Amino acid sequence: MNNSRRNFLRQTALAGAALSMPFGNELMAMAKSNTFGIQLWTVKQALYKDTVGVLTHLSKSGYKQIEGFEGNNGLFWGMKNTEFKKLMDDLGMNFVSSHCEISKDFERKAAQAAEIGMKYLICPHKGAQKSIDNFKKFSDEFNACGEIAKKNGIRFAYHNHDYSFVPMDGIVPQDLMMKSTNPDTVDFEMDMYWTVAAGVDPIAYMKKFPNRFKLVHVKDMATTAKGEKESCIVGKGSIDYKSLLPQAAALGVKYYIVEQEAYTGTTELDCAKDDAAYLKTLKW
Repeated sequence: MNNSRRNFLRQTALAGAALSMPFGNELMAMAKSNTFGIQLWTVKQALYKDTVGVLTHLSKSGYKQIEGFEGNNGLFWGMKNTEFKKLMDDLGMNFVSSHCEISKDFERKAAQAAEIGMKYLICPHKGAQKSIDNFKKFSDEFNACGEIAKKNGIRFAYHNHDYSFVPMDGIVPQDLMMKSTNPDTVDFEMDMYWTVAAGVDPIAYMKKFPNRFKLVHVKDMATTAKGEKESCIVGKGSIDYKSLLPQAAALGVKYYIVEQEAYTGTTELDCAKDDAAYLKTLKW
């Protein structure tokens, strides 16, 4: 019997034994390695200087998934979509999603994203508004984008900030968007940092709108000497991701995307590496 056959039988036997034990399914779930990604905004300055070098660094740090953003070089950093896909493949990473400008050429972007197997195009920001009616219009826009995305074989999502949890005329804009968008075509990406910053419990909110959040931004929160909130290396701040991520997984979240925007005393790349190191210690 060769070694590969022997190893296969050994692994099968161990799996069977685990499943036969009380809580066997839970033990097998805990044994799985978790896959996480990074929002490229985290390393944007370095990325503009050396795209390939930075992506290589991220791969070596342990990131298996990438979420992009639409910068000066477009969704694919000056490359064709298929060229960027090849680079991702060569680095052992998956370009799962990207934030993008949804009001310009969204149909083309959806087609290009779908062609290389991306899962999501995401609206990253709308900003605070003076009227709740604007959020109603956003819902209509999201529904339209969702239909375009579905037609092309991908999904559309909206990424929240804290402003969408601030009530207007007795209505919480985030609630309005959750209720008035089509769950068949529109998903949501919860930025846990901004949700916590708004004074909202991320898990309670996910339970309020089950199966609508398919992606999360894993971004930790620190308090500066001036009492201001800012993002920091995951695991160094006040948000309990060790508890949050397993609960989010149980509520239907599929993608876990690291994001960091403040780098006190260190560099973007060092922070990204440290973020990955902490995520590797967690199970969800």
